Amino acid sequence: MTVIKAGGADPRGDGGSYEARRRQSLRARYAYGFVFFATNLLAWFVRDYGARALRGLHRGFLFRLPSPSEFSSRIAFPMCRSAEQGTPSASSPEECFESAWAASYPFYFTSTIFFWVMFATTFGTRKLHEARNSWHSGCWILKSLVYAMSIGIPFIIPNIFIQLYGEIARLGAGIFLLLQLISMLHFISWCNKRWMPDPGSNQCGLFGLFLSTISYIASFAGIGVLYVLYVPNSSCAFNIFTITWTAILVTVMMAVSLHSKVNEGLLSSGIMSSYIVFLCWSALHSEPQTGKCHSHMKIAKDGDSATIVSFIIAICSIVMATFSTGIDTKSFQFRNDEVQLEEDTPYSYEIFHIVFAMGAMYFAMLFISWELNHPTRKWSIDVGWASTWVKIINEWFAASIYIWRLISPAVLRNHEEFMPHRPTI
Repeated sequence: MTVIKAGGADPRGDGGSYEARRRQSLRARYAYGFVFFATNLLAWFVRDYGARALRGLHRGFLFRLPSPSEFSSRIAFPMCRSAEQGTPSASSPEECFESAWAASYPFYFTSTIFFWVMFATTFGTRKLHEARNSWHSGCWILKSLVYAMSIGIPFIIPNIFIQLYGEIARLGAGIFLLLQLISMLHFISWCNKRWMPDPGSNQCGLFGLFLSTISYIASFAGIGVLYVLYVPNSSCAFNIFTITWTAILVTVMMAVSLHSKVNEGLLSSGIMSSYIVFLCWSALHSEPQTGKCHSHMKIAKDGDSATIVSFIIAICSIVMATFSTGIDTKSFQFRNDEVQLEEDTPYSYEIFHIVFAMGAMYFAMLFISWELNHPTRKWSIDVGWASTWVKIINEWFAASIYIWRLISPAVLRNHEEFMPHRPTI
């Protein structure tokens, strides 16, 4: 989008500061991204190691802190039971781990509250000279106080509200996945317009053809790798069905994009196919690695190097996905052809903050595998059958939306042709 300088004299006399305010607004995105990243890292640390720290504080200070069992019941999450004893034990690692998750829960709640407050206070900001623009781009000391106050809210509100937040977080996480899909479709459209030639033009489009070839090679090779990794024997019916259906979706998308009435080309369908195969891998990777369909794979122990590296990569990739979705505010605007003036904000602040608020709910669901009472292992994220089904449904929904996006112009055009025309008077 081209930025056009507004004509005439600047009534405020600060026209030269618009560029500085614009740069400050763009830099603020990275500050919010760091806050989001640091909050999730802190929540993970408290989830995995918080109970031990709480017991240390309990022994080290004169005032009395709540015990793990009291703290867990305060946040309304049941404790894990010892595998050998079958009863809750104050010293068992399982109980400490789940009470640590109960301690980490307020950080997701804090992140959600903070970004909702920012959404409410920046809603409708369109000009760089507005006071709310300064609030979005600066005032970090005051916003730090708001963030600190948000941390204390989960400890003073009744349990029913925290339980209600857990249910709402599921809905918010689902909305985040939908926003991520919209952003992905916008990215695919941008790639298709940039690197594929228009019909009837003399452009060659070699780079687009190269990307299309690479995308489809990666897609079908990925499907083959999924069969090797997740179908060690013919009894893995669920994995066979999931991978086979993904291959069918990839083939259907390719066939529809090449149909004469669609003529979309292979680039957009190739990128979408790679995304669909990635979602399939992510779903299969979220399966609990205890069954026969994972017998060929070495089940990593808590804290080994491979588990730690994969966990850190997962955290960083999800944060980057949230950040990229948040800054891609044009994908969620109904009109993208509006001319942006020099005094206009470079992106939509309310969309940016609402994406991060939904992203906080999504992170909360990942850390508990979409089940409020789900006990998880250290250095694990998004593992469980609920997580697997969420990703499978997300994959099928993404493919359905993309196929409808391809065929909808032809369907609507044919519908208009067969509509009876009323005689004009």
